[in-house]
Amino acid sequence: MSRVWDIPVQESTRVRDARVAAEAACAEVSLDAPSTAAAALVATELATNLVKHASGGRIVINLVGPADSRAGTEPCVQIVSLDHGPGIGDVGAASTDGYTTSAASLGAGLGTCRRVADDFDLHSRPGEGTVAVARITRARTSRAAGPGRTGSGLRTGGSVRAGRNLRVGGSVRVGGGVRASENVRAGGVTASYAHAEHSGDAFGWVRSGPRVTLLLADGLGHGEKAAEASTAAVEELRRDADLPPADLLRRLHTVLRTTRGAAVGVAQLDEDTGRLSFAGVGNIGARLRTGTGWQPFISHPGIVGAHFPATVPLREAEWGHDSLLVLHSDGLPGRWVPPLDPLLLAHDPAVVAAVVLRDAGSAARPLRDDTSVAVLTPAADGRP
Repeated sequence: MSRVWDIPVQESTRVRDARVAAEAACAEVSLDAPSTAAAALVATELATNLVKHASGGRIVINLVGPADSRAGTEPCVQIVSLDHGPGIGDVGAASTDGYTTSAASLGAGLGTCRRVADDFDLHSRPGEGTVAVARITRARTSRAAGPGRTGSGLRTGGSVRAGRNLRVGGSVRVGGGVRASENVRAGGVTASYAHAEHSGDAFGWVRSGPRVTLLLADGLGHGEKAAEASTAAVEELRRDADLPPADLLRRLHTVLRTTRGAAVGVAQLDEDTGRLSFAGVGNIGARLRTGTGWQPFISHPGIVGAHFPATVPLREAEWGHDSLLVLHSDGLPGRWVPPLDPLLLAHDPAVVAAVVLRDAGSAARPLRDDTSVAVLTPAADGRP
């Protein structure tokens, strides 16, 4: 189910809570001791930065699919840090071991995260805040291996790349590319209402030949029962990866009849044709960015598993090298503003999703429902 650890970090006493949550997430998926130690260290450093440099923020921990299917099927612990703080002026310098802006700091924060995490990416803009995403998998080599393990490349616009494993976030993914020349990346973040233990939202993605399918489900209500419905939808996606969107939704309607039901959106990219198709039932939002701006994809009213429409309209659009698709549950405000930073396309999709989530709410205006955001983008620079 969509187990979530959602920790507001406004003071130093909450740093321990973030560390304990990371350890609990590792235990949930039986990660080994070195991986657990790495996750605890990353959570501690990110939470400490929220207190010291951002006047507080939020740590959200999800259990996601593997960052690279070539690494097997073991789950990852994804740690996301979000804040509305002053931002980082020099991301490259701040991501180096030993860097500090505080006499009381050891300066090991972001550099340590980059070094010990399997995947790490960061986006920061002065005056708007910072989002960092780290993923931890089961250790295969010593985590003391240094930059050779995760790389230390930098991207302009406040992105820290952590090597080839960073290409994909929060996914059930198996390689591939747009028109066979560019990889497709997918990822996201799921938050729970009022910091609850479970979120009724879930997302996942799979590949079947040239087709990549991204699904986002919002189980009715909140808590474990809602999570059962959304989790069942994601699990069925993995079994029926070859189905087109409308057929998959009909299949899910049968599968979810024993649950509360869910709103479900399905986007599918055909790499051979360069066409993106979308079908949704219920309150799942979808927006596609192209070179000419953003266009919405509208879901059809109904409930998958309870009240299925007689017809499910299919929306289609061209997919280009600068496209970016955002799926989201109705926990996101209906009038949320798409991210305007063009450099976000080069970031890990989970970072893009976290920026959307962060910018849709604040401490003074918290989101009022379980919320999930999932993103599909081409791989930056077309590299595998």
